[in-house]
Amino acid sequence: PQASKDEFGRLRVGAAVGVAAETLERAKALIEAKLDVLVVDTAHGHSKRVMDTIKMLKKEFPKQELVAGNIGTTEAAKELVELGVDAVKVGVGPGSICTTRVVTGAGIPQITAIADVYKVAEAKNIPIIADGGVKFSGDITKAIVAGASSVMLGNVLAGTEESPGEAVIYQGRSYKTYRGMGSIEAMKEGSRDRYFQDLTSSEAKIAPEGIEGRVPFKGSAAHIIQMMVEGLKAGMGYAGCKTIQELKRKAKFIKITG
Repeated sequence: PQASKDEFGRLRVGAAVGVAAETLERAKALIEAKLDVLVVDTAHGHSKRVMDTIKMLKKEFPKQELVAGNIGTTEAAKELVELGVDAVKVGVGPGSICTTRVVTGAGIPQITAIADVYKVAEAKNIPIIADGGVKFSGDITKAIVAGASSVMLGNVLAGTEESPGEAVIYQGRSYKTYRGMGSIEAMKEGSRDRYFQDLTSSEAKIAPEGIEGRVPFKGSAAHIIQMMVEGLKAGMGYAGCKTIQELKRKAKFIKITG
């Protein structure tokens, strides 16, 4: 019941492209396969190669809905919005298995990033997808209050039946493998251009921005999603809000000291 479907009752499908030489060819194949949304997915969405890729895709496929990211600043949001993207993806280093912040020294606290991007996106009615940092349902509530329209879940769903990770038994317990797109193994298998390392021929020169690990098996994703939805509803109740838009308008953050 929580599935996102089109007017014909079909599941909505999105697919990612990077900034490598074969991006246009991949995009054409995906659009011919009738996907709903195309995503220019990189770790640093405020870069020349991303901008050039967006321009190319908008020129070739002007009617195709396009999401771009990841970003975390008002300046980045302004440039992507001016290029005509239909939504932006926000998150620089908040993921549970992302090591971008410690490897590169670059990153922005996720709530701050969402709030900063929202200052630009709101005026143009551009949705924000919060990517990373969600461990509990309360994190979804906070992301929405900051300005997000939706969130992405990685670690939360990684241990479910439906996740693509390999199932393993470790010390008598069931786990599933979970790896970041910036991990060594993922980069070896094709995610290098997401981190602008596709021009690096030697694996010895790769600077990983993610790790690989195991997460406990959690059962059905439907159960996890339902728990997240109920937690969000409860959060809205505490804030006295009936709708997502009302939550964005009425709820407030309170600064606390550590």
